[in-house]
Formats: sequence, C-alpha cells, structure tokens
Amino acid sequence: MSKPILAIVGRPNVGKSTFFNRLVGERRAIVEDVPGVTRDRIYAETEWNGKEFAVIDTGGIEVRTDDTIRSQMRDQAVMAMDMADVICFMVDGKEGLTTADREVADLLRRTGKEVILVVNKVDSPSKAYEVVLDFYELGFGEPVPISAANMTNIGDLLDRIVEGFPDDSFGRADESVHIAIIGKPNVGKSSLVNALTQQKRVIVSPIAGTTRDTIDTPFTYKDRQYTLIDTAGLRKKSKVNDSIERFSVVRAIAAIERCDICVLMIDAEEGLTEQDKKIAGYAHEAGKGLLIVVNKWDLIEKETNTMRDYERKIKAELLFASYAPVVFTSVLNKLRIFDIIERCSRIADARSVRITTGRLNSIIEDAVMMRQPPSDKGRRLKIYYATQIGTKPPLFSFSINDRELMHFSYARYLENKIREAFDFEGTSIKFVWSEKRGERR
Repeated sequence: MSKPILAIVGRPNVGKSTFFNRLVGERRAIVEDVPGVTRDRIYAETEWNGKEFAVIDTGGIEVRTDDTIRSQMRDQAVMAMDMADVICFMVDGKEGLTTADREVADLLRRTGKEVILVVNKVDSPSKAYEVVLDFYELGFGEPVPISAANMTNIGDLLDRIVEGFPDDSFGRADESVHIAIIGKPNVGKSSLVNALTQQKRVIVSPIAGTTRDTIDTPFTYKDRQYTLIDTAGLRKKSKVNDSIERFSVVRAIAAIERCDICVLMIDAEEGLTEQDKKIAGYAHEAGKGLLIVVNKWDLIEKETNTMRDYERKIKAELLFASYAPVVFTSVLNKLRIFDIIERCSRIADARSVRITTGRLNSIIEDAVMMRQPPSDKGRRLKIYYATQIGTKPPLFSFSINDRELMHFSYARYLENKIREAFDFEGTSIKFVWSEKRGERR
C-alpha cells in the first residue's frame, strides 16, 4: 500500500515551497521571492510521530491566465489535488484575503477532499486571531496560522494533517526502482516520462530549461514498481546564469545520488557531447546503474550498420562506463520506449547480484594465471582472496599485500574478468583493497 499524500496548493508566492522544505527537512523545492518559480509537482517523503507520508509541492494556481506555462502549472496543481488524501490550502496572512484566493477555493470545493486552510506568514502569535478572521469566509473551517519561515505552529498543523489521512493509508516503505532521467536541456526527458506514464505528468515545452525541479512519478510496468525522476537539464557551468537554475542543477545531481539507475538521454543528431560525458561521469562515480538512451533516432538517415556504428562510437568515448547498454528511441513516435524500462529492470537485478566467495575466487585465480599481477622494484602484487561485501552497486573487497602495487589497468582487467563471468551489464562495480597485516614491507 502506498503512503498517504499531502498536496500543498495556493496562489503564487504565498510560501508553499518554504513550507514544503520545512516538512521534508531539506531544500528540495526552489524558493525565490518571484511568483511562478515552482513549475511542476515536486514529491518528497517525510514523517510525523512515526507516520510516513508523501508531500507534493505545486506551482502557484492562477485560475484566469492565458499564458501557456502558467495554465499548465494550474493543470499540474489540479492533478496534485486529485492524487492527494489531504490538501493544505495556503494563503498569505500579510496580504490578507484576495480574489485569487477565492478562485482557488472554488477549485478546491469541487475536489471533495479534506482541505486544511493554512494562513502563512503569521509572525506574531498574539495577532493570529485578528489575521485569520477574514479567511473564515472561504468556508474551510478554522484556519491554522503558521509561519513557515520561523517554524511557528508547524507541529499543530502536522497533527491536523496526519489526523486527516485515512486510518488504513499508512503503507510499507517505498520498494520501487528509482530511475533518474538525466541529460542536457531539451533532449526529451520530460516527454519520455509523459510517454511512459501515458499522461501529461510534467510540463513539456520546446523552451530549454522548462523543468527546473526534480519530479518524482510513481509508475508500474509488468507488476514491478518504479519511480521516474525527471530532472532539470544539466548545462555547462558557464551557461548557468541565474540562481534558480543553479538550484535546479544542484537538485539534478542530488537526484542522481538518490536513484538506483540513471537514464542518460542524448540527442541523436548532436551525438555524445563533452557535457554528456560529464553527466555520465556523475552517475558512474556515484555507483549507479547507467543506461544510455539515444533519442530522436527517427531524424537520423540510416544505412545497414548505422545503429551498430553509433553504439560503438559511444562505447569508445565512454570507456569508463562501457558497461552501459544503449537504447535507440524516438519518444515522439514512441519507438522502443518500453525497452528502456525492460533494460532498467535487468540493470536493477544486476545491481542486486551476490556472488559466492568460492566462485569469485575461482574467477580471480584464473585471471591471475592468465595475466601476472604487476610488480615494482622486485615486489609483485599478491592477491590472497576476494569476497563480495555489498550490493547496489556490487562491492568487492580484495585482500592483497600492497595497495601501491595495484595499478588501475590491472584493476580494470580484473573488473572485465568478473563482468565476463557474471551479468553486471548496466551497473558499475566497486573494489576496495585491504592489505594483509605484516605483508607490506
């Protein structure tokens, strides 16, 4: 059973993202004193008094707007309301009741959901009653005065929120495979999420940089649960000009840290760029699974071996991550998009593989017989034994006589031998070197 969901909604610039950050205990949402900064639904998980629940931050609702982006923001907020078990309707205590608040209230009444009216920016508790008085007009019962910035009355509000969840709504921990969709701006990341989930889950626009936050989308395919994490496009640092976009890049990298598998999308016409290699390096260094997705394949003129040659070129340029499989797709035409999930499923399984110590050492012994370990000044590297000590990614510990004798090229050789013997396609594997006491002299 999934966790209950809280949605935070309201007109722009009332403090929704500040409140979201307070609830989840980290700066997951962008906070700027500019209306319209939070564009998509943002998911995070938190808990109160031992009860875990999901929180959705939404962009500000502007009911009357002809702007394309702002109207999509409104649609996203409405979708969040539909998903929620409880809705926090946030208003601004300093500005007082506005026409825009009344318009949002009209939308909320149609949902039939539990709505808690939250009056934010009430910095003086002694004046709370005076501040909230006008908001009774909205018809959502007793308003809860808070100051998200100062953490005033947040505990009482959380008590109200948890009480509003259905009694049977607190489920088990999230066991889904988390997939971060990463890459440069405008390569089709958001379009892929929408195509896989078959709904307009995130805003899609030809304007590069439309996705500014990391967006988590629960998704089920062939009875396996996944969480798709759409991320802001990662630009070169020299092209990151404003603070909002800088926060987006930070969170995209943070999304890599909290995922299981990274799907690196590249533009088929542009090919693998230096920025793509850098992004792949983030995933590799973090020990994540990695899948390369070449999008817009429909735009490429093809000959007999076009796909094979293209893949070989990618592998040659990504030697440090040559284990990553490559899928060629056209998200626009829905070409092979579910092959991406099939591959991710296999990568997730590979990341959990455990090898018995006996079988592992047999592979290592054969490798050493085929190619002698390196030596330096008359001393040769000795490998006494190896054992697997972790998964996700697979982690192997080697007992050796001297770490300084383990040259990176020989470590790569051992990695290749392990990969030949076991199916570790799509996942990095890590080694640690442990010197046997008294052997290094």
